[in-house]
Amino acid sequence: MEFFEEARTTYAAANAGTLYWMLQRPTLGGGFLNTKQNSMTLTDYGAEDGVRGPGYTYGWIQGRGLESLVTHTEFFERELPPLAEKLDAAGRRLYDLLAGLQKSDGHVYFCYDRDMLPVYADAANVVHKQEKPALIYTYSDAFVAKGLVAAASRYGLPGVTDHLAYLGEVVASIENGRFQMDERRPLSLESLARQPDDFGPRMILLGAAGPLKRLGHTAHLAFADRFIAHVVDRHFDAGTGLLRNVPGEDACNVGHGIEFVGFALDYLDDNADPALIETLERILVSSFKTGFVGPGITLTVSIASGKPQSPYCPWWSLPETIRSAALCHERTGSAESLKVWKAAHATFFERYWRGTPPIAYQTMTKDGPVDFVPATPDLDPGYHTGLSLLAAIRAADRLRPQTHAISG
Repeated sequence: MEFFEEARTTYAAANAGTLYWMLQRPTLGGGFLNTKQNSMTLTDYGAEDGVRGPGYTYGWIQGRGLESLVTHTEFFERELPPLAEKLDAAGRRLYDLLAGLQKSDGHVYFCYDRDMLPVYADAANVVHKQEKPALIYTYSDAFVAKGLVAAASRYGLPGVTDHLAYLGEVVASIENGRFQMDERRPLSLESLARQPDDFGPRMILLGAAGPLKRLGHTAHLAFADRFIAHVVDRHFDAGTGLLRNVPGEDACNVGHGIEFVGFALDYLDDNADPALIETLERILVSSFKTGFVGPGITLTVSIASGKPQSPYCPWWSLPETIRSAALCHERTGSAESLKVWKAAHATFFERYWRGTPPIAYQTMTKDGPVDFVPATPDLDPGYHTGLSLLAAIRAADRLRPQTHAISG
């Protein structure tokens, strides 16, 4: 019980700090979130930093940020009302911007230039105009759809019906072969034809299921059970307890496997098949044990050998482990899930969390922090870190029911 209390206090304070830090920064383009800071040097990116700089806005990050603002507002209304008011104001502003972007052609894109035209930077960091095929959807669509649904639901806006339909189109695109994972190349049928059968898209969209259920949109949840079954049936390796990125291939993104477990447990209710819960806990424990190789969790391991395939250990898989382990432990009460929770907690806050400012190093190797950007140069807007820790707070509260509040 002492650990649950300590973790709960630590997570709430970390989230409040990050959100205050983010809200006091100047916005991009009249309301977009600005987390464009180097996590090592603490220097703000400038025009000289090219696609890392303020001249480029990432739809992917803004969608995540909107979901984060809205979800944290609901929590801090009770815990810290002055923060909740600021989050609501920022969320409404960001909602209007993203809803307008998406309405223009039915999509939101990974990266925009100063004129808010979709672009992408290729492997050589050369910027190109992005194609805009109507029937191809992406991770950016997924993140923005989740954010728009959450915001419109909270604010009681009429657009929620359209946003649910948008989310439904993203889900359909995954099952119909029209979802493109790589947004750093032209969006095209040719790109679709060459991409692997990775479980990433189903995993990310599964993250919408728990929030949809809590918001009362239960008529839109049919995909969740299909996605869970698809990933377990096609990607689970019974010998190792790991998820193969692609059926029949050797690579395993352990962080994605852990994230899948958290999203599944956030959605599944008490009537879930005990065998499925057991499998999910095995994926969590196996992924953490295999992937935890030094300063943190490596990006990729080999299923055959269990060896790391990358020197890079990004920050995000540790809070995702905290979420998954907390939800696992709440279900099973197992010593293994609690051990994983405690290990991820200690590693994240002792090695990655800077405290001042309240952000994490983006990536580490065995030699310490490195300037390696996992996905976007913008720092986490309370999505991987904040929403993961928030889910763990809720689990801790259920494990030890008690009234909590942050002073200040």
